[in-house]
Amino acid sequence: MKELRVAIVGATGMVGQEFIKVLTQRDFPVKSLSLLASDRSAGKKLWFREQELEVQETSPDSFNDIDLALFSAGAEISRHFSPIAARKGVLVIDNSAAFRMESGVPLVVPEVNMEDARNNKGIIANPNCSTIQMVMALAPLHKVNPIKRVVVSTYQAVSGTGTAAIEALTGQSRTVLDGQAVTPHVYPHQIAFNLLPEIDTFLDTGYTKEEWKMMVETRKIMHLPNLLLSATCVRVPVFIGHSEAVNIEFERPMSADDARAILTKAPGVRVLDDPTVSLYPTPWMAAGTDETYVGRIREDTSHVGGITMWIVADNVRKGAALNAVQIAEEMLRRGWLGG
Repeated sequence: MKELRVAIVGATGMVGQEFIKVLTQRDFPVKSLSLLASDRSAGKKLWFREQELEVQETSPDSFNDIDLALFSAGAEISRHFSPIAARKGVLVIDNSAAFRMESGVPLVVPEVNMEDARNNKGIIANPNCSTIQMVMALAPLHKVNPIKRVVVSTYQAVSGTGTAAIEALTGQSRTVLDGQAVTPHVYPHQIAFNLLPEIDTFLDTGYTKEEWKMMVETRKIMHLPNLLLSATCVRVPVFIGHSEAVNIEFERPMSADDARAILTKAPGVRVLDDPTVSLYPTPWMAAGTDETYVGRIREDTSHVGGITMWIVADNVRKGAALNAVQIAEEMLRRGWLGG
């Protein structure tokens, strides 16, 4: 397999550092690695495969002699630098929301719609973390029995906001346990020992932008423009790992046993489902792992043939860095990247 000249944009951030870890752990064929970030982070040193590399400030020249650029520096940086990189012949896999819903930009989860990645114009979008793990479970079921309607409630870790939110949860927890009042600064309310049904901004519809992302991204990934989907996204005081309660209505009745059997064979999915011994996925056990976990699979008592399930995954890995690297790996395997 050809070795690639790789750049990571946003290398000092949480997902950027996870990119470095995933590339190392999966023995990705890296010929050279450029670590890029803002001027504030330039000069910092990070390790990759026993080599200390210096972080450089991102500039248009950063993408000269680069084959693959993994972006996780926010939508504004992506909108500015991704087209520059693409024009230089670089394949950009972008973790921000900048291009996800743009026509002509593939929005890809490798286990679900890898074929879409072939028709790219230099930029491939990585979906929202909560969307990725949901479609990992929906897609195998949809292949067998078409899905008509989905209702999802998410329980999303603070790592989805970044390092500042992890520090806020840590600090606030100590403050509360010390019997003192909390002054929130990352979120509009205290997150320690609390739940916030507000992720991203509120839209005129009453839904948040995070909820809107789950709806429109799922339709695009699964090629189901008319899929009925409603989401409620909640921030919870968990460090890593998003959890989702998902209710699915199919065209034909499906039993819990059938759904369980299908998901057991699905790539990238691991079923943990034995209520007799309290076996089900939790964010604590999912953190640091690559699979999307499904449990609590049961028949919906409110709709004949419907299924309700519980889905958990590490939002920093499968929800971000790992998914992007998997896209590049599969493109290399298929001969779509690197000549």
